[in-house]
Amino acid sequence: MRIRSFVVSIPFIGIVFLSACGGGGGGSSDSQPGQVASAAPPLSPAAALGKKIFSDPSLSASGLQSCATCHDPARAHAGSDGRAVPLGGPGMDVAGFRNTPTLRYLSFNSAFFFDDEDTPTGGFNLDGRASSFMDQAHRPFLAPHEMANSTPAAVVEKLRSANYVSDFMQVFGNDVFDTGETAFERAAFALQQYEKESAEFRPFDSKFDYFLTGTVQLTAQELRGLALFNSPTKGNCAACHSSVRLPDGTPPLFTDFTYDNLGVPRNPDIPANADPDYYDLGLCGPDRTDLTSRSDLCGAFKVPTLRNVAVTAPYFHNGRFTTLREVVSFYVRRDTNPEEWYPNAGADKFDDLPPQYRANVNTTEAPYNRQLGGLPALTSDEIDDVVAFLHTLTDGYQP
Repeated sequence: MRIRSFVVSIPFIGIVFLSACGGGGGGSSDSQPGQVASAAPPLSPAAALGKKIFSDPSLSASGLQSCATCHDPARAHAGSDGRAVPLGGPGMDVAGFRNTPTLRYLSFNSAFFFDDEDTPTGGFNLDGRASSFMDQAHRPFLAPHEMANSTPAAVVEKLRSANYVSDFMQVFGNDVFDTGETAFERAAFALQQYEKESAEFRPFDSKFDYFLTGTVQLTAQELRGLALFNSPTKGNCAACHSSVRLPDGTPPLFTDFTYDNLGVPRNPDIPANADPDYYDLGLCGPDRTDLTSRSDLCGAFKVPTLRNVAVTAPYFHNGRFTTLREVVSFYVRRDTNPEEWYPNAGADKFDDLPPQYRANVNTTEAPYNRQLGGLPALTSDEIDDVVAFLHTLTDGYQP
């Protein structure tokens, strides 16, 4: 069993090959970046309603927190407060447990499943426990560290007072409030349709998208970074963050939606970590409960898209790193120079996992297959090159 699939990536072989890949959006080989957004059909009534719900702070116990508070559209629908974990609750002072992930490009995701090689794949949330956007939408309304409503009925009462209540009833029927459970489910459905339909969640208009169509060129440094990103013996990033088009022509998603255990250092900035017995084990708990018997999965988290990674700091499930350079350095120096990342590297490497699960950490695939005191897979200058390339994946590029 493998924690994640080792995707065979096509190494970088030059501008001519990549420019020949075709168009930049929507699975059409002759479309251009930005056309996904500009030519997108109008949102359905349910999705248009979902957009209003997404930005409505009145649906929280505090009256100050909406979905958009944590998933800021200006930051690629990821966190914007710089905290390792967001604050929520009735007084907006209750710390969460995980870093806020981007919601972009999740419409290409699927429900959680194990593939033919027993590789966990898909699912929503960092541990894949939600099966859909709709399933994912339920929890923030009720979680004590998020919008903190006591019950679904409390959310429904707030919906009754929303300035779009007439729209809600027009979309879902005048009797939608006859049972609170129905109204709560319809609100989650509206959020799902918004995230599935709106082109703002998948614009495919980064510099790299324009590069794929031959509209712009990457700089020499960005091209070097792309080569290192794809190289199976150097960065090997494309093993999980595939940089090639999907079979239907959809531009690269820079994730394979699988899971990996990277042994990310413990983050003391998360209040829950003050308890030395508390561990976030991803696929096997504590939030996800159906895989607790799969000890081989403990510590594995969802492989995120790298699209917009330059604007979605901090990084990893626990927000441990604040810059891209730190992240890439960790990838390539974790095993050659562990003292840089772990306070007591000799005796306590992979300190955010209980000892019995540390063997689950990926130590076989490049660049994690180096030995203590050896040469990292990337030099300092090469790290800078990879970071420069990652900056080309930010949506909203103006050629």
